[in-house]
Amino acid sequence: MKAVTFHHHGGPEQLTCEDVPAPVPQAGEVLVRVKACALNHLDVWVRQGIPNYPIPLPHISGCDVSGVVEQIGEGADAAYPIGQAVVISPGISCWQCEACLAGKDNFCPAYHLVGAGVHGGYAEYVKVPARNLLPMPPGLTFEQAAAYPLVSVTAWHMVKTLGDVQPGETVLVMGAGSGVGSMAIQLARWLEARVISTVGTDDKIEKAQAIGASLVINHTNEDVTQRVLTFTDGRGVDVVIEHVGQAVWDQCLRSLTRGGRLITCGATSGPESPLDMRYVYSRQLTIRGSYMGTRSELLEASRFIEAGTVRPVVDSVFPLSEARQAQERMLARKLFGKIILVP
Repeated sequence: MKAVTFHHHGGPEQLTCEDVPAPVPQAGEVLVRVKACALNHLDVWVRQGIPNYPIPLPHISGCDVSGVVEQIGEGADAAYPIGQAVVISPGISCWQCEACLAGKDNFCPAYHLVGAGVHGGYAEYVKVPARNLLPMPPGLTFEQAAAYPLVSVTAWHMVKTLGDVQPGETVLVMGAGSGVGSMAIQLARWLEARVISTVGTDDKIEKAQAIGASLVINHTNEDVTQRVLTFTDGRGVDVVIEHVGQAVWDQCLRSLTRGGRLITCGATSGPESPLDMRYVYSRQLTIRGSYMGTRSELLEASRFIEAGTVRPVVDSVFPLSEARQAQERMLARKLFGKIILVP
């Protein structure tokens, strides 16, 4: 089969489209013919190399996959027959430990992701545990279906579970053009919150407004905190949803009202930032880290996708052979929504 691999950690030039053996499903596994695979920033981190996260090389990235069931391994759940259109739940856990049995599978000590801990969807075929399959929501293209699993479970976990966004609250979503950002805006609006978001270029402002942002701030030429305080009559926002990290950390904290909650799931601009603890405790702020979400949260988010309440946003589609160009577009932050690869 054709697959995009990298044999050494490094830049986008390490990505190579080549012929590799197709995976063979083992007991309890299913082989899926990939129809579409969405990019995530995790793909970049995996390619660059993550300290203390060993990745056997060569490696195939890609954790967001839609496709059709091609082959069913021995003993695998046959709930989805050959030819069934499916999406893959990206999180793999043991389903035997205390965390998994309590429904907190993203706390499983063995938790890892398709495309990180194991080969992923930058390929014509991928194998996964049968329990990681979900039916593809009707009315979606394969490209749209690949665009929602990871970002929807992440956004749901941040906005609903950890952020506990309530009707009438004001939410600041950093990076409207990202997959998580575009999904978080829609979820916060569904929860009847007022949404402020940020973008890096003026051409993204109308797109952010179209999916529910009441105020869109261009962070390249505007003071985010000042615009937030002006918009909220000096009060600040109740919740910040952020995945950028170092470059925006101070803005996020200072945009919060007293008792506000900051939910963070990433650090694309860097992992370190000074933190004035006096500001945190005197304003009684809550800072919560978020990593993916549970299988039940993905199922809940999928119901909203199926109902059309929330829609995945597709930025662009590239052939599998142009995975390098696709990653370069993501790194240049030219996107609004998800970038998709198709074999």
